[in-house]
Amino acid sequence: MKRLRTKILHSMQLRESWIIFFILGIIMMTFPFLHIFNKPILLFGVPLLFLYLTVGWIISIIVIYLFMIASRHENNTKEENSEQ
Repeated sequence: MKRLRTKILHSMQLRESWIIFFILGIIMMTFPFLHIFNKPILLFGVPLLFLYLTVGWIISIIVIYLFMIASRHENNTKEENSEQ
């Protein structure tokens, strides 16, 4: 019973995390945030807005990769438990 409860909570947390990161990604692309970084400032010779978008894109790819690993791990444990 405890094992089932743990799996359900982990599954719910994974779904909630997907939703939170999706909403955060949308918020990062709204006008106020883009306006904050749309300044004539160069960081390492790169415009600040371009750097903001590139770093945000890279971070989102990493987060999606981590979610996919967690999802695969969850599916593998489900398959192992159903075989037993």
